[in-house]
Amino acid sequence: MGKPVKVVYYVNQFFGGIGGEEKANEPVTVQEGAAGPARALQQLLGDRGSVVATIICGDNYFSEREDSALDAVRHALTDARPDVVVAGPAFDAGRYGLSCGAVCKAAQDMDIPAVTAMHPENPGVLTYRKNVVIVPTGTSPGEMQNILSSMLSIIMTLATGGKLASPAEAGYLSTGIREGVLRNEPGFKRAVDMLTDKLNGRPFVSEVPFQLPERVIPAPPILNMRSASIALISTGGLIPKGNPEKQQAGNPDQYYTYSCEGVRSLSSQEWEAFHAGYYNQLSSDNPNYVLPLSLLRSLEDEGEVGSIHSKIFTLPGVGTPVEKSRRLGAQIAKELKDGGADGCLLVAT
Repeated sequence: MGKPVKVVYYVNQFFGGIGGEEKANEPVTVQEGAAGPARALQQLLGDRGSVVATIICGDNYFSEREDSALDAVRHALTDARPDVVVAGPAFDAGRYGLSCGAVCKAAQDMDIPAVTAMHPENPGVLTYRKNVVIVPTGTSPGEMQNILSSMLSIIMTLATGGKLASPAEAGYLSTGIREGVLRNEPGFKRAVDMLTDKLNGRPFVSEVPFQLPERVIPAPPILNMRSASIALISTGGLIPKGNPEKQQAGNPDQYYTYSCEGVRSLSSQEWEAFHAGYYNQLSSDNPNYVLPLSLLRSLEDEGEVGSIHSKIFTLPGVGTPVEKSRRLGAQIAKELKDGGADGCLLVAT
């Protein structure tokens, strides 16, 4: 048996046991040994390896001060000198996924192999899949033990200097980089064999991965705007002043509705923007930029629009995986339909 491998593990404040969203601004800290999910990995490693340190950082701190966070991470890796870095799993948490990807990329730039895991629609995949080994997950942290088990062979291969098999064989997401390989049969024969299998209803695997784009059937047009009820939706992170409901600045778990009956215009005394994807001050100074209630009221007065729906809908859209966006969108659509809205206006940030 070879020398036990040394692992450094990266987690956010929640999985590190520091706290929830109220601790999202915590800076980088380093704990000796395994903490959070690193304990489960330590059990899987047994005497083959040891988690020598766990790096913990708040999601907001990392996203807002990435340079400082990465400096601290590099310092910790220099001190620990691990054989491999493991981050996550981040599942569908967007900020967490981006930080896991950034940590793995920083480790690799230091010639330390690294691996993370997250949902395929996590923004961390879009940003880092070409540079980082990412194992696919679902959306539930309840899968943690199974995901770590599936990561174990990759962790050991990387830590011992081995070469990973193809994504399909090893179980990680494709990097989108093609490599030339030798096949036992020429291309024309493989193509004919695949065609024959397809025509005969037999299973086959294409050598050219293709993802069919989603087709969305457009809604029918509103024929008479003068009698239509129009709802307002904002993905610009519009919140009541002071954020009393502790809404997130990105990757939201829900949307919020507020009554706008009798309200002519949104005031900066009562509303502000809380969104991790753009400079918020402009929208905080005039909330009507991200939810133009004042303009719609003018059109209502002029008879160009029948009425304004009694509720406004708001959430921050940044960093939201497609799967979660579909779910939230379907919920909003149902609520709008049940509430008698004929159409909606969604303003881009």
